[in-house]
Amino acid sequence: MRAVDAKFEVEEDAAPLDMLVALFEARGWPCEATAEEISGEIQGSWAKYQLRAIWRGEDNVLQILCLPDIRISNEKQAAAQELVALANEQMWLGHFDIWSNGGVLLYRNGTLLGSDGLLGLDQAQSLVEIAVEECDRFYPAFQFVLWGDKDPRDALKSAMVDAAGEA
Repeated sequence: MRAVDAKFEVEEDAAPLDMLVALFEARGWPCEATAEEISGEIQGSWAKYQLRAIWRGEDNVLQILCLPDIRISNEKQAAAQELVALANEQMWLGHFDIWSNGGVLLYRNGTLLGSDGLLGLDQAQSLVEIAVEECDRFYPAFQFVLWGDKDPRDALKSAMVDAAGEA
């Protein structure tokens, strides 16, 4: 058994959705789960994100979706698609996409688990943290394009500027 925090313990490795439910509960993040999916909310640096995990047991694939509650209007589709392509070039794991049904921006990452189909705590934490960090990292660029009418390349450059020193 391994502690997720002082109140919650899980097996070393567990069924993916069981592990994620334990992680959400330990962090105090609200969530709902079914046999194939967990859905919950996580506060990021810029916004509250809906995080969903979908388990496909027949393939041993866990898909993580993180939705920053950004809808893209028809007039902004071209600029948003260009920014998605530019952002995806910067990423090692997962990618951004825009659902054709409703123009919803999302981060998506599919993870192939081993033949036992189990997920470890470290991997569960990493998958959730990566999803939220990537949404946080690119959220300002999408804001610049969608609400500030910036060019996608300029928006990405502006959003990727790291602060130097300490305040």
